[in-house]
Amino acid sequence: MGAHPSSPSLVTREGHTEGLDAVIAADPVRELGSSVTGRFGGRLPFLLKVLSADKALSIQVHPSAAQAVAGYEAERGLAPDDPRRNYVDDWPKPELLCALTPFEVLAGLRSASDAASFAAAIGVPRLTAVIGADMGQALRAILEWPAGDLPALIDDVVAGYSRLAAGLGPFAATAQALVKVATDHPGDVGIVAAALLRYAVLRPGEAVFMPAGGLHAYLHGTGIELLANSDNVVRAGLTGKHIDVPELLSLLDPAVAVPARHAHPVRPGVVAFDTPAPEFALFIADLGAASVPLPGIGPRIVLCADGTALLQSASADTVKLARGESCFVSAADGDVTAEGPAGGPSEGPARLFVAAPGQFS
Repeated sequence: MGAHPSSPSLVTREGHTEGLDAVIAADPVRELGSSVTGRFGGRLPFLLKVLSADKALSIQVHPSAAQAVAGYEAERGLAPDDPRRNYVDDWPKPELLCALTPFEVLAGLRSASDAASFAAAIGVPRLTAVIGADMGQALRAILEWPAGDLPALIDDVVAGYSRLAAGLGPFAATAQALVKVATDHPGDVGIVAAALLRYAVLRPGEAVFMPAGGLHAYLHGTGIELLANSDNVVRAGLTGKHIDVPELLSLLDPAVAVPARHAHPVRPGVVAFDTPAPEFALFIADLGAASVPLPGIGPRIVLCADGTALLQSASADTVKLARGESCFVSAADGDVTAEGPAGGPSEGPARLFVAAPGQFS
């Protein structure tokens, strides 16, 4: 849900439907407000997604704002659909993933000592030999492994995962997850690269924030993802798409640690996740029958995750959202209130995820 030009959401007003990007382009100050328009060049700064991973998604990293601008400019000579292309726009792509179900992730590189311990437990000397103080170089060694020997290395590593998964040791849960990754992507170099990443399971309501340079992969689960309005992805495995190892390593920040984040209350029934991203903020509103102010300011996207909710603007315009439905709230809508369950108490409480611009100066 958003206004990225590659796949904008559709907005219906007064019986007329068009892309959200076109709606914003026609009057950015009305739709976004003057401050958001000025800061982000008339572009809605975020995308909101429901992400459901039944199969492990690619290991990837995203650029900073400066890296995105430089990379996009450097690739101007490549066609938009050229498989060698890394940068499809000139925006960064920080992102926040909030779990709706238990959600398995690989997030951030292990420390050198932790990676060495895990590699030793896997029991493949060739892998253990590449682990050193520089985790970026360890990743490079795996991604540039000689093609003729790579299948044997993958087989040996998967055998090590399987042995650990069958036991009760400290790496059993990680190994069990990586055995499934190997099933999802047989023969992929990312199966080995995954050994360098930290494994975690987010509980419902927990989140991870991925800044620029943080290596990660989403393995299994369903969640709400909020990210900057970009599709810049540089991959490191678990994919059939282009892998540019030098560019990946130029973006990688091995120091990025990714602890789980917990929302904090901002008012009764409303919580928020703090991130340093100026492009977005995520709120969760659990609604009763009483009307409450919709959290966030400026342009917002509202997704109803449970129940039904009624939104009303200052001009008395209303919209009813059922589970799975979403709407765009423009800056011109002013103060908006929300209440639920819109269909009466029998429907149960309503839960809204609200995406809004973050804090910026």
